[in-house]
Formats: sequence, structure tokens, C-alpha cells
Amino acid sequence: MPVTQNIEQLRGSTVVDLTGDKIGKVEEIYLDDQTNEPEWLLVNTGMFGTRSTFIPLQGADAQDEGIRVPFEKAKVNDAPGVEPDRQLSRDEEAELYRYYGLEYSMDESGSGLPEGSPGLDARGAVGHDTSGPTTDSAMTRSEEQVRVGTSSEEAGRARLRKYVVTENVQQTVPVQHEEVRVEREPITDANIGDAMDGPEISEEEHEVTLRKEVPVVDKQAVPVERVRLEKDTVTDEAQVETEVRKEQVDTDGDSRR
Repeated sequence: MPVTQNIEQLRGSTVVDLTGDKIGKVEEIYLDDQTNEPEWLLVNTGMFGTRSTFIPLQGADAQDEGIRVPFEKAKVNDAPGVEPDRQLSRDEEAELYRYYGLEYSMDESGSGLPEGSPGLDARGAVGHDTSGPTTDSAMTRSEEQVRVGTSSEEAGRARLRKYVVTENVQQTVPVQHEEVRVEREPITDANIGDAMDGPEISEEEHEVTLRKEVPVVDKQAVPVERVRLEKDTVTDEAQVETEVRKEQVDTDGDSRR
């Protein structure tokens, strides 16, 4: 569909080339002095949109993605660097027409800004924002800053568990036992009476009980210690690595501007 002639709708629109590649945004619209119809688009181009480039509206149409012009992006980026002014001179306009391969009549008048447009400020820069509402003559550069803190999270669990093991214990214990010994004593006046008590000749048997000590094991469970889990706080150093974004401001275009 043809590009609308409503200047307010054109201003700030996205401009794409014939393949749909984005070129920039419309900074201003220049009108034909005789017909008062939109003739040129002044578009912010370059890496940061700091260069102003003239593109003819001839052959352009409105698409969903913006205003499509019948030129490649590289062609537009290499266009002659004409200073944006309130009036394009005939020579400037003729140079632009020749560059874009369009026919130009010297009888045609120049092109200028529509009435009531923001125009140029004292430094020669267009005094309005193309990416949003007009603010002032400066832009704000922002960057991300890293703020490092700590948060508590579960790192693991420790358990205290009691279980039974069996081990061998050896101890040496002194033990006693009785042994028999034959003791003989001669007959004397003191024991003659005991010796003669009984038959003269006979058989006799005496028995002695022998005793001994044997080890006896007795086991008893006794408390030996109390065990518990305690926590200590240890401070280490952790290395944090992340990516931050920051805006950079660059200029693109004629250094005289």
C-alpha cells in the first residue's frame, strides 16, 4: 500500500530495505516546496543511529514491518553525506537523485522541512528524539553493576548413628590350684600312740580333695561417654563471575557535525 502522507505517522517509523533488512528510523520528512507532498525521508542510520541519511520516498510503500524503500541497505548507508537543513539546495537534491538512480528535473524546486517540525538546534543537530518522546539534547548512558550478597541454603546433612561391633579382649588372670604332696614323719614318742591306733596289719585308703581356681568372665554394660553433634561456622572466600551489560555512546557520520 502507498506510504501515507500523514507526516506525524511517518515520523518515527521504521525503514527497511527491499529485502526487509532494517535501515533505521525516520527522523524527519522533507516536503516538495511546490506540491507540499513528502519527498524525502531523513533516516537515522549507522551503528547507533547517529548518522542522518536522505532516502527518496519515490517507490516506497508501507509494510507491516515499516516503510519499505526500493534500495538495499548498503546503498543507503553509502549515500552522499548531506547536512540536514531546513532546505535542500538544488545541487544537493540533484546529487541525491543521481546517486539513487532517479530522474531529476532542474525545474523542480528544492525540498524543505514541514512547518511546525522540530527543526535543528543551535549545534545543527535535530532537536528531537527518534526512538521515543523528545527529552533534551543529551542521552543517558546506563550500565549494569554487580551487587554480591549471600543466601543460606542446605549444603548437606550429618547423622550421629550408634551400632554394635564385636571385638576380642585378652586379659591375664592369676589362678591357683592344689597339688598333692606325700609327707613322711618318723615314729617318735610323741606320735607312737597315733601310730599304734588300729590293727597291726591291714589295708587302708585315704582320699584328699584337690581344688583349683578357674577364670570367670562377667560382662556388665557401663556408660563411658556422651556423644553429640555440634555445628561450627567457618568463613571461606568464594569467587563470583558474571556478565554485566553497559551502554556505550559512539558517533557516526561527518566529523564536522
